[in-house]
Amino acid sequence: MENSSILDQIISNHQAEEVAKLDGVEVINNLFSELSERERDVLSRRFGLAGEKRETLEEIGKVHKLTRERIRQIETSSIKRLRLLENLDDYLSGLKNVITHLLEEHGGLMEKEYLFNNLVNFSLGAGKRGDNETKHKRYFDFLISRLLHDEFEEINNSPYFKNSFKLKYQSLEHLEELAEELLQKIKETKKIFLTDELINLSKELDAYKKHQAKFNQPTNLDVSGALANDLFEEKTELVNQNKAIYSIFQAAREIEQNRFGHWGQASSREIKPKTINDKIYLVLKNSGKPMHFAEIADRINQISFDRKKANAATVHNELILDEKYILVGRGLYGLKEWGYRKGTVADVIEKVITEVGRALSREEIIEKVLGQRLVKKATINLALMNREKFELVGGDKYYLKNSAEIK
Repeated sequence: MENSSILDQIISNHQAEEVAKLDGVEVINNLFSELSERERDVLSRRFGLAGEKRETLEEIGKVHKLTRERIRQIETSSIKRLRLLENLDDYLSGLKNVITHLLEEHGGLMEKEYLFNNLVNFSLGAGKRGDNETKHKRYFDFLISRLLHDEFEEINNSPYFKNSFKLKYQSLEHLEELAEELLQKIKETKKIFLTDELINLSKELDAYKKHQAKFNQPTNLDVSGALANDLFEEKTELVNQNKAIYSIFQAAREIEQNRFGHWGQASSREIKPKTINDKIYLVLKNSGKPMHFAEIADRINQISFDRKKANAATVHNELILDEKYILVGRGLYGLKEWGYRKGTVADVIEKVITEVGRALSREEIIEKVLGQRLVKKATINLALMNREKFELVGGDKYYLKNSAEIK
């Protein structure tokens, strides 16, 4: 046991050293030093390694005054030259080892963007991805897909998974079985789940129990930096302990995580809101408290569900017209499912007394109404003075006027 512990520590320290030296840009620059200037330029433009976008064969051809076909030939021959370099492994061994460890700890498969997020995080450091993130992802994409294809296989047309990378000879059977059973369970429950809830649900499924040993892989690499999010706090420690299960959440074609950290069926409106009403509902539900209609519009725009901007007037119209939203104060709206009711303060008082079935003191009424409306106590007191609706009984309690019920 002691020897095993020492070995684990040596392995962990070695991986940490490789991660610390990981730099896709430096690897590319060193490799490209083996090419001619024109070859470097063609590859850089073609794979978006230098500019804002990937350029077409035709666009690159115009720059070099060459045909599309000739540019394609230069691209192909340049990549072949890099693959045949005698010292290629010296350039790529560190990156190859880090990706191998990452994939092994994630059960053998990682969704493409999730893999790149981890590599960029290792390369730049947590919280420092910023404007360079896209550039670094393109560098890693080129290195993996063009130069490390003998070790890692790109998955593009799987019925189970989005575009992903896997270990070359890794079987995906256990991952496919769990992804399929998990999706079916999500459909049956018609619910959305936080990460810890979905991990716990996954561990109850037959596919997990059948392949449990394959899902319990060593966890030496810390992926928490790649999970950083401005809108919610991910359960990073739990993810690090259950990377293979979490990798399925990321890779599964029909499972998605919304902007508030909830997982569910990708087609669900709570996961991918399609209309302004969907966005209003999600913002309110996740705020947990009533919000002003202008604040809701600002929040929608801040979150950026998509490129469509929310207008405060449009948001207000949706709130007015849909019965699931309740006006609880001046411009403030809550959800009906929270227990709020439509109507004036007097209407709310009437419903409160009716439901309780007895006369209530002023303090009891104020407490219950404040659970329904964000109003001043003076407003509630004013409503109680409505002698057509309420009357004092026993000197200090209120009941409904002309009610036949026992008071």
